[in-house]
Amino acid sequence: MGKIKNSEFQDIFLSRMVNDDPDYIPIIADGDDNDLKNTEVPETLPVLPLRNTVLFPGVVLPITVGRKKSLRLIKDVYKGSKLLGTFAQKDYTVDDPASDELYTIGTVGEVLKILEMPDGSTSVIIQGKRRCVVKKFVATEPYYKASVEPLNEIAPADDTEFNAIVGSLKDLSIKIAQFSANVPPEATFAVKNIENSTFLINFICSNTDLNVENKQNLLEIDSLKERGIQAISYLVKEVQMLELKQDIQKKVKTDMDRQQREFMLNQQMKTIQDELGGNPVEQEIKELIKRVKDKKWNKEVSKFFEKEVGKLHRLNPAAGEYSVQYTFCQTLADLPWNEFTSDNFDLKNARKVLDEDHYGLEKVKERILEHLAVLKLKNDMKSPILCLYGPPGVGKTSLGKSIARALNRKYVRMSLGGLSDEAEIRGHRKTYIGAMPGRIIQNIKRAKSSNPVFVLDESDKVSKHFHGDPASALLEVLDPEQNAEFHDNYVEIDFDLSKVMFITTANTLNTIAPPLRDRLELIEVSGYLVEEKIEIAKRHLIPQQLENHGLKKNDVIFSKKIIELIIDGYTRESGVSELDKKIAGVIRRIAKKIAFEEDYNKRVSRSDIREYLGVTEYTKEKYQGNEFAGVVTGLAWTATGGEILYVETSLSKGKGALTLTGNLGDVMKESAMLAHEYLKSHAEDLDLDPEIFSNWNVHVHVPEGAIPKDGPSAGVTMVSSMASAFTGRKVKKSLAMTGEITLRGKVLPVGGIKEKILAAKRAGISEIILSADNKKNLEDIKVEYLKGLEFRFVDTVRDVLQISLLKTKAANRVKL
Repeated sequence: MGKIKNSEFQDIFLSRMVNDDPDYIPIIADGDDNDLKNTEVPETLPVLPLRNTVLFPGVVLPITVGRKKSLRLIKDVYKGSKLLGTFAQKDYTVDDPASDELYTIGTVGEVLKILEMPDGSTSVIIQGKRRCVVKKFVATEPYYKASVEPLNEIAPADDTEFNAIVGSLKDLSIKIAQFSANVPPEATFAVKNIENSTFLINFICSNTDLNVENKQNLLEIDSLKERGIQAISYLVKEVQMLELKQDIQKKVKTDMDRQQREFMLNQQMKTIQDELGGNPVEQEIKELIKRVKDKKWNKEVSKFFEKEVGKLHRLNPAAGEYSVQYTFCQTLADLPWNEFTSDNFDLKNARKVLDEDHYGLEKVKERILEHLAVLKLKNDMKSPILCLYGPPGVGKTSLGKSIARALNRKYVRMSLGGLSDEAEIRGHRKTYIGAMPGRIIQNIKRAKSSNPVFVLDESDKVSKHFHGDPASALLEVLDPEQNAEFHDNYVEIDFDLSKVMFITTANTLNTIAPPLRDRLELIEVSGYLVEEKIEIAKRHLIPQQLENHGLKKNDVIFSKKIIELIIDGYTRESGVSELDKKIAGVIRRIAKKIAFEEDYNKRVSRSDIREYLGVTEYTKEKYQGNEFAGVVTGLAWTATGGEILYVETSLSKGKGALTLTGNLGDVMKESAMLAHEYLKSHAEDLDLDPEIFSNWNVHVHVPEGAIPKDGPSAGVTMVSSMASAFTGRKVKKSLAMTGEITLRGKVLPVGGIKEKILAAKRAGISEIILSADNKKNLEDIKVEYLKGLEFRFVDTVRDVLQISLLKTKAANRVKL
């Protein structure tokens, strides 16, 4: 393969000139190493500063000359020896560099040709000959001249390592040429066909896309082998950078191709849909905007909605984010922003509705009517947060429906039982997959009104979890001062809940968090009395069950006695849920008889009840008389209503031990100990010898030991029973009592008076002993429930014993 001739490449001198800063395509000179080494270098040479390039020995370089000094230098040299010294500028931006702003090592060059270009500029073709070093500058005008000394190249012997270096350089330069679109194919051709190792290394060093500083470092290396190794390190970095760029470009191109394809397909689809009658996606958005035209939302919400619809417009309908955004915009549009139903301020009608739906519950009804009255006078009153608490089945939840009907408001109900995730209240953020609003906002959306009656059922059964504390989230919902700006994580903008009438229900207050309980207006819904259950059955339960079973009013007749029999014998509850089931059972059996055309009694009898419901499941306590000293009738409150209980005291010879039986709780045991100690300290008042307490053991028993019993209200019963046993005096006939006692002998008030009084009346009691402080509780009880009862109000245990114990002493009075 022959050497590359200059004549073969005269047509490839390319130069893109931008001011004095062109891109250069250098080529290789004719000749061999000896031609360069034998070049005679004068002691003094004109100096041509090179801007942004470095000339290497053996390389032919076209240079655009623009500076006046440089033009004069070129012309003078071309007329004479044609030799000059080329030295690179340290800072290519300096137009007229000083001598110390030039590198000291450069290349002796020969001017081959001067070309006058069509645009009026001058180009000169220079061939590098030998490296040289400036000893000192001898002249500055009309151009720089310097005393120089030639530098020799250290060429290695023909060894394997050097050949490998040259081969690596050739491979790397070809690879760079393939990566770079700016390198012409002639350069690759030249690299492949250069046989001279010195020329190849210098050609590659000159042609590589390195900055002037790196090229100057290569020029200053004396050893060709070291210059080749350094050039390889630069080229490897350049190859890695080019490969990285190519990878990035491929990725970007692939992504752009996919996006362009999707864009083209969507455009085609849009055109087809327009031809068929409109784009359904655009129609969806237009319908969404049309739906909200009449919305009564404020400027803030309107601006927020417009912003979200704008996002929807910009999204690709095929993208997953589109459906998420569309659902969000739909939720905003569906919420009843400032949309209210008109309240019915007819207070008489409200009372009528409440009475129709629920028998009793007078306190609750009065509170609702009070709220309506104030709302009628002052229309901007914040809704109260009511909490109805009491045993199951007393109508707490159904009362919410009645309130909504009385107010002419929408009704929604949400059960909090078992709720453990705060997001159920406040919703999830849109960033989560499957995000949705909290159940508060969902129910408001379903109600289509911003002022419904909202029942939060089972609020005492909310539980904590690692997902958060729902009870804490409810604080914002149930605080009239905060819920005007309720923040749902999904909706992202505050919603006004201040006009919503929240009603919470609970079976007990003990498990409701104190901060939440403080925000509630507590209204106790106590268990129904037997008399009230009878009325509820006649007015509501029986007519509803007849309708449910397809029977008419005259097909079955329940008397009050039969209803009372079902209540006492087949149910044990505060509410009427179990009673409703038993009535349904009776009517179901009758419906079967009617369907089979069998005979049956229209007026239900006791024998019918036994046939339909089986044997009685519970027995009602009846007064058992006063035949024995030490047996006293007490009154107790249970979750299913009031009951009578008996306290029995027996004495036996011993050392004064006190034994308590009957599954008694700690408080009830303490009452027995208080009664025992009181009698010890007041033995003389009962005409008893104090020594009697040291010689007789006392055993107090409360029957029905399987049933746990507790509370302080049996205090007066305990002391009366023990006093009766010690004195041998019987207790007055048909007498019952309830009250707490102290060690000083005071009788304190207790609760559940209404239920206890009605239990006493059902058991045939005619006289009841109560604390004087309980007298006020009788005002809440209807007069008809108090007929036939005599009440004895007491302040001390002495008063209780004077009333309860008969004067006549029994023969079996305890003696020492």
